[in-house]
Amino acid sequence: MLAVIRIFLLFLALFIISITSILYCLLRPFHRNNVYHTAKFLGKVTTLLGINVEVRIPESVKNIGPVVWLANHQNSYDLFTHANAVQPGTVSVGKKSLKWIPFFGQMYWLTGNILIDRKNTNKAMNTIELTADKIRKNKLSVWVFPEGTRSRGKGLLPFKTGAFRTAMQANVPIVPICASNQVGTIDLNRWNNGKIIIEFLAPIYLEAANRDNLRSTVNEVHTLMANKIDKLSAEAAAYRNR
Repeated sequence: MLAVIRIFLLFLALFIISITSILYCLLRPFHRNNVYHTAKFLGKVTTLLGINVEVRIPESVKNIGPVVWLANHQNSYDLFTHANAVQPGTVSVGKKSLKWIPFFGQMYWLTGNILIDRKNTNKAMNTIELTADKIRKNKLSVWVFPEGTRSRGKGLLPFKTGAFRTAMQANVPIVPICASNQVGTIDLNRWNNGKIIIEFLAPIYLEAANRDNLRSTVNEVHTLMANKIDKLSAEAAAYRNR
């Protein structure tokens, strides 16, 4: 019964937030901070899920300016848990098909997120150039899930190179964002689902050496994030088992 009530409240909350955000964004469509303000409300929905989200941001990342954020993508709950970590001046990159989801899609578009057509390789390459141009001109940071899809408990999936190429073209650093495991952790029938820890790692600047061997750099970042996610997951599990 608790799960049914929670699902109803989640959809209701998402509907209300989407409508409110749409109305707000109509006053200043595509503003650089629309995503940030909307995310603050989406992040509060974690209370309905019975989880506490702890966000850790090192000094090296605070007020860093335009970057490409790299976050692990686990499941649909990311919409609410990761929202707590969204920084000002940030937009995300998502599938073009998202804009057709009633209310949420229109909110996602109006807040200024970047929509891409993953089925069209040529358009995807153009999106890298377009995104890099927006980063430079509008001083935006871009939130990307480099796995390209939800891992659904399979661990950190291999990374695509698009986010790294975007950072190189925009001449900005990448900042890995690691979230502890939430697949199987969140039980809608359980009152208290413990803690999800989200930690920002130190910025990584893509020097000339990185550019010459991009795949090697991508793999190194993948290993770095995978190790940190394992540690955060163990810490979060210990917190729940206390």
